[in-house]
Amino acid sequence: MGECEVCGAMKVGTRSVLMGKAQVNACMRCVEKLGLAPKAVAPGLKMSNSRVNAGYRPKRRNNIMAKSEKELVDDFASRISNARSAKGWNHAELGKRMAETVNVIKSAESGKPPTDSVVKKFERVLGITLMEVSGPTETSRVVKGNNRGMTLGDFFNNNGE
Repeated sequence: MGECEVCGAMKVGTRSVLMGKAQVNACMRCVEKLGLAPKAVAPGLKMSNSRVNAGYRPKRRNNIMAKSEKELVDDFASRISNARSAKGWNHAELGKRMAETVNVIKSAESGKPPTDSVVKKFERVLGITLMEVSGPTETSRVVKGNNRGMTLGDFFNNNGE
């Protein structure tokens, strides 16, 4: 018999439960009303934990940092439009060959970036390259000569002159 740290009831049977991040002694009435009873483990987590305990080793993933990252080129809209025109196709014909709607074709040609799967379809059907390896961008220091870099005060002083 003890005291419930939740409702303050004295001389009641208590059980140690987790409430938020704290371990407290609570009576059974508080445990039931506040849902403080230990939760059953979700089936997916239960299976995952059993695999870990059974010596399961996950498949080795490729190191994404070692891969060169490809980006959509800036002039993708004009490349798509020019390639479509060179083949003599209208929007409907290209959409039919790609299994996409005319709206997808028109939005890509107007400059809205398409999804990766649509980009691959454009590249395959039109025989063009829309994804290129991104290179490092050039950066230069604004304030030369000292090692401290630009501060907000430098910025305001330069713009105020």
